[in-house]
Amino acid sequence: MTRNTWLSIGAVIIVLAVGVGLSQFASSQPDGLEYIAQEQGFAQTADNHALEDAPLAGYGENLEGSSATATAVSALVGIVATAGLGFVVFRIARKKPDQHSTA
Repeated sequence: MTRNTWLSIGAVIIVLAVGVGLSQFASSQPDGLEYIAQEQGFAQTADNHALEDAPLAGYGENLEGSSATATAVSALVGIVATAGLGFVVFRIARKKPDQHSTA
């Protein structure tokens, strides 16, 4: 394998380790939108959404096991999904050589 391949593999491992590791320190307090809704008194008007019972809804609260495991799995899925989407977008956007060029 080339040096770039090893660097890429190392970067992926570091990103996964940092993302999953730091996710354990995420706050359990409500986010800004939830906080303002509670402060302004309209939080009780919120409806449940169609995917509330999905495994990763609520940062993985529906997963079996500990909340630390659920948070780590959610972080892992988020990292992989974001990286995969970025890979696809950049692959599509990559400049392709002009096939009709006579240079």
